[in-house]
Amino acid sequence: MKFIKQFSQKAILAATLTLSVSAMAEQALDLDSLLKTLEQGQASQNQQNSTREADFMAKQDQQVAKLNELTQKRNSELSRSERFETQFEENEIKLQNLTDTLSKRMGSLKELFGVLQQVAGDSSTKFQTSVVSAQIPGRSDFMDEMAKKMGSTSRLASIEDIEKVWYELQREMTEQGKVTRFNSEVIVAGGQKANKEVVRVGAFNLISDGKYLTYNPVTSTLSELTRQPVSRFTETAADLQNANSGVVDFALDPTGGSILGLLVQAPNTEEQVHQGGAVGYVILGVGVLALLIALERFISLMIMGTKINRQLKDSTARDDNPLGRVMKVKDQYPNVAYDTLELKLSEAILREMPKITRNLTLIKIISVVAPLLGLLGTVTGMINTFQAITLFGTGDPKLMAGGISQALVTTVLGLVVAIPTVFLYTILNTRSRNLLLILQEQSAGIIAERSEKGA
Repeated sequence: MKFIKQFSQKAILAATLTLSVSAMAEQALDLDSLLKTLEQGQASQNQQNSTREADFMAKQDQQVAKLNELTQKRNSELSRSERFETQFEENEIKLQNLTDTLSKRMGSLKELFGVLQQVAGDSSTKFQTSVVSAQIPGRSDFMDEMAKKMGSTSRLASIEDIEKVWYELQREMTEQGKVTRFNSEVIVAGGQKANKEVVRVGAFNLISDGKYLTYNPVTSTLSELTRQPVSRFTETAADLQNANSGVVDFALDPTGGSILGLLVQAPNTEEQVHQGGAVGYVILGVGVLALLIALERFISLMIMGTKINRQLKDSTARDDNPLGRVMKVKDQYPNVAYDTLELKLSEAILREMPKITRNLTLIKIISVVAPLLGLLGTVTGMINTFQAITLFGTGDPKLMAGGISQALVTTVLGLVVAIPTVFLYTILNTRSRNLLLILQEQSAGIIAERSEKGA
């Protein structure tokens, strides 16, 4: 304390001297005035120090009293902690004894409650994902609570709880064999909700307005599948919803939606065509071109055949059909020899041949080129697949299968175009040859008639 007091006095004195010297320097006092001022400042400082020392001594007694109070409080809390520790150990011994007593008294019921806990837990998961919960909600909550109760050693199941577990299991089995109708909110395309009639087929599928629905167990909501399966499945759904009694064919998913989810992921015909890429579009383009040419040739040959058949029944030659134009050669050269007439008729038939066989060669070329284009697309697709394997490896079989599938689409498109094109070419070629045979037959008859006259 003495050291602190001396240090404080010296520090205060130094600060006072500094301030006084600064002030005196500003006022430019003489040495006597400066000495007098320093004496007055020292006296004032001594008085302040005495006052501060007295205050500090008074507060020191208060600090000592507060320290003693806190020490007593600490000792009291330590004693209390020791009592609580002793009580905790005694309670643990009592709890262990009571647990052992409970286990002995439960006997075989303990195994029963364990099985009940397992059944309740498994059923809770089953009920949560079952489509029956879309019509009968809240069943999984009871099973969850039952499983937690059975997991606790301080709570036992009552007869009513056990009977309710049995009832819920029996109701689930019963509902699996029913086709029921109920109204519920359904999320349609676009995210909007609408109250609709829903048909539940056992614990397997849900349909509404002829569309398959999916049940979200997390939000307990029904929504239409973003993408419906092919029409042969949706037609059965519409038939079932419109039926009031009797037996109706229905495309049932026994997995509860897993197979249906895979079916809707499979690409449809339009998507498979798009998988063919640029080569596939070229194949389809030449196929459409072949179809249009074949249609035009079929109509032209049919009209031409009708006119030729009409000409066969009429002895007057007409210019609106090939046979009539060939027959006019006989009238144009009435006096020439039969060998000269034969050449003239052959010339007339040759003039008619391009009109009859027009564009048939193009159809034949398309029937040959289409498979080659398909092979080109397949080879290109396989190259892309192997490049992907080089970059990403073979760890993902779907990557390889998808690439190979896309590559084979062009082959399928090439065959789809080539096969009917071959049939069309054969039919049209046969029909055109038949018309040419009629012209040659009639030409031979004219030559024979002229030869008989010349003889």
